[in-house]
Amino acid sequence: MKAYLFFSLAFLLLSLVQGIKTEGRGTTVKVFHVYSPQSPFRPSKPVSWEDSVLQMLAEDQARLQFLSSLAGKRSWVPIASGRQIVQSPTYIVKANVGTPAQTFLMALDTSNDAAWIPCNGCAGCSSTVFNSASSTTFKTLGCDAPQCKQVPNSICGGGTCTWNTTYGGSSILSNLTQDTIALSTEIVPSYTFGCIQKATGSSVPPQGLLGLGRGPLSFLSQTQNLYKSTFSYCLPSFRTLNFSGTLRLGPGGQPLRIKTTPLLKNPRRSSLYYVNLIGIRVGRRNVDIPATALAFNPATGAGTIFDSGTVFTRLVAPAYNAVRDEFRRRVGNAPVSSLGGFDTCYTGPIVAPTITFMFSGMNLTLPPDNLLIRSTAGSTSCLAMAAAPDNVNSVLNVIANMQQQNHRILFDVPNSRIGVAREPCS
Repeated sequence: MKAYLFFSLAFLLLSLVQGIKTEGRGTTVKVFHVYSPQSPFRPSKPVSWEDSVLQMLAEDQARLQFLSSLAGKRSWVPIASGRQIVQSPTYIVKANVGTPAQTFLMALDTSNDAAWIPCNGCAGCSSTVFNSASSTTFKTLGCDAPQCKQVPNSICGGGTCTWNTTYGGSSILSNLTQDTIALSTEIVPSYTFGCIQKATGSSVPPQGLLGLGRGPLSFLSQTQNLYKSTFSYCLPSFRTLNFSGTLRLGPGGQPLRIKTTPLLKNPRRSSLYYVNLIGIRVGRRNVDIPATALAFNPATGAGTIFDSGTVFTRLVAPAYNAVRDEFRRRVGNAPVSSLGGFDTCYTGPIVAPTITFMFSGMNLTLPPDNLLIRSTAGSTSCLAMAAAPDNVNSVLNVIANMQQQNHRILFDVPNSRIGVAREPCS
C-alpha cells in the first residue's frame, strides 16, 4: 500500500518575503513550504512515500558530491543513475533585483558565496531571466574591478570580467555585474553578482542563487553594514502542510539565551560552516566513535558542517555505523528493513531513543520527530540518517536540515559561532 507524505522530494521551501523590522537593524522573513497552498510550485499529482524518499536520497547524494568537492581537492563527479538528479538547495527566497525591481525566486545556499541570476540572452537558462537593459542601476564590472579577483576562474576578454563556475553537475558562465537587490523593504545598492550568459546541465536553480557563505562576495559580506554578517532561521516540521518559519537577518531579534559552538575555518574552503563535533550520544550512552571520524582536518576537508541544502544528516561510515547499531539496540527486537539508502526502517510503531550531537560548548539533542521519517499512514518509519556515500570524498559529516527543524539556527560570523536553540515554529 502506498502512503503519501505531506512533502515531496527535498521539501523545497519558498520564502515569501514580509520584512518585519526589529531592533538592531534586524529583518524577519517568512518561510513557507514550497508545496503549501501559498506556493506556485505545488505538485499536480501526489508522490508515493517510497518514491519521495528515494528521490530525496538521490538528491542528497548529489548534494554531498558537491559539498565534498568544496571541502577537499576532488572534482565533482556526476552520479550515474536511472533518475534525474538535481543538486539544488532547499530554500528559495523572493528577491527584487534592479530598478525598477524584477522579482526572482532565488535559491539560498549556506555553502556558497557568490550570487548569480539568469540574464537576457542566456543560453540554456530558464524562461525567467533578468532584463539588464531595463534596469537603470545595472552595471557591468571590468577586469580592473577588485571583485574580479574574488571570483574563481575569471576571464578578461573585451574589458568585461567573466567567470566560469560549476554547481553540482552544471557549468555556468557569467559576467560579473552589479545592481540593487532587496529581500525585504531594505534595498542593497551595487550588489555584485554573476549575470549568467550560458548554463549547461540540470543543477542550476532556475531563477538564480544567493550565497549565504562566509566569502567576500556572499550576501553576508556584501550586506555587512546592514545585517552585520548575522542571520538565523527556524525550520518547521515538514509534516505540517501549511507551516511557515522564519529567516531572520541581522543581530536584532536573535535569541539572547542560546547555546553556541565556535566556527572553525578551513582555508581551502572558508565559506563552509565547520564546527567541532566531539561525540554522539544515543539515549544516555556515548557511542564509541574513532576520533579520526570526527576530527577537523583542513588539508582533507574532514570535519562537520551545518548545511541548509542537505535534507538528511550524513556521517562518515565509522560514526554512522556506531550510531545506527546503538539506535537499533535501543529500539529492541523489532524487525529491521531498508529503503534505498536508509538501512534502519521499521514497520509498525517503535519507541525511538533521542540522539545527541555533542559539540564544543553545546549539545543538540534530537527527539524522534527530528530522527524518523514516517509515512503519512504511520506504518513505516526510517532513521533519517545515513552513511556518507562511498563514491565521494567521504570524510565530511553534514548536519542536515531535517535534523535542524524546530530549532533556531544562528549563524553569527562576527563572533565566529553557530548557535542552536529549541524553537517550535511549525
